[in-house]
Amino acid sequence: MENDKFIKIMQIVPINYNLKSDLEKKSILNSYKIFLKTCNFNIQILIHSSKENLDQHILKIQKNIQKKENIYLKELAENYLSYINKINISKKSSSKEFYLIIQNEKSQVKKESVNKEIIYSELKEKYFKIKECLARCGNSVIEIDSKDNILKILNEFINNRKNI
Repeated sequence: MENDKFIKIMQIVPINYNLKSDLEKKSILNSYKIFLKTCNFNIQILIHSSKENLDQHILKIQKNIQKKENIYLKELAENYLSYINKINISKKSSSKEFYLIIQNEKSQVKKESVNKEIIYSELKEKYFKIKECLARCGNSVIEIDSKDNILKILNEFINNRKNI
């Protein structure tokens, strides 16, 4: 990036915390505390929300309802279809993608010994630290290493912010 800044973006695949038992929730929170204490560097959190169109999902349900012979299953499927239709009409269905951004600047390292490989190595080290800590919480971490993907993520976020 400009001004000798280097960033690394990673996508976080979340867990459904609400479905966990009390013991699992306690363990997740303890692991998250360790994550926050371990990462002694700046982290930016980026959440990208997008509205989902459920029309294809609704069509699949309608096809399956026609195949149902059991009246109770058919009724249950119709109630579910009604619920999904309400969500789709009200535009309340959305998906969220979670990203963490870490950065390193040449100024953080001694100027005379600055080397891109050193900076890349430091970013990689931070990435693995985050990945390990979040894995303990049950999350998966996906490295975004393509410059095109990084630009796409940042552009989507910036363009969404302009439309708000």
